[in-house]
Amino acid sequence: MDLQLQGKHVLVTGGSKGIGKEIASAFVEEGAEVSIVARDQDYLSKTKNELDGRVSLYQADIIKADEREKLIQSFIKDHGSLDVLVNNAGGSKGGNITETEMDLFYDTLELNYFSAVHLSKLAALHMKESNRGSIINITSIYGRESGGKPTYNNAKAALISFTKAFADEVISDGIRVNSIAPGSILHETGNWQKRIEADPEGMKEFVKNEIPAGRFGTPEEIANVAVFLASEKASWVVGASINVDGGQSKMNF
Repeated sequence: MDLQLQGKHVLVTGGSKGIGKEIASAFVEEGAEVSIVARDQDYLSKTKNELDGRVSLYQADIIKADEREKLIQSFIKDHGSLDVLVNNAGGSKGGNITETEMDLFYDTLELNYFSAVHLSKLAALHMKESNRGSIINITSIYGRESGGKPTYNNAKAALISFTKAFADEVISDGIRVNSIAPGSILHETGNWQKRIEADPEGMKEFVKNEIPAGRFGTPEEIANVAVFLASEKASWVVGASINVDGGQSKMNF
């Protein structure tokens, strides 16, 4: 299927590994002009090599507001427009609520929520000029139900709520905002890989008991949904939170 993304200017945060890297790769395969953002220059360079040099690199710490502003300014200066923003950067910290210091709640919200809100606002200012654009927030099924670390769940729940509110606000400007809620996704740099290495039998039981599909998901399966959402094939999808989880989530709707 031709998703008509050729030449679109795409920016993916946390794009140097895992889900972000595969999202970038999927857009490259669709003929888009793709840029990736990360803190680690080595990972950025490695990913560019793996994608045959077909991505532009931006090194930035998006936890910091001034670096988010510089990132968007540099991107627009370099590319002229921004058609697709994928807010993928994220991570979890802490443990049980009573045992987690407040600083970790603030840090996790800054990385998973405030960075995406700020970048979305900055991107929308430029997208409005062309009366088109797509913003995709990578959230989690644990932003929609209990499970996982509370700091992470809280931030992802807030991002799902923001997605709907911002989508309703900017659709009249031709900008579609949606989110993807992955389940347990296995990749070489992720937490699930570390858990498998630490407790292989326990993880087999987890998959058997918690994931009806009988396996972990792959980053490519998230990427496939992202390119669809960015395309005009999803023109009537606005403010949605789409589970991509092999049946793992417990919700009915």
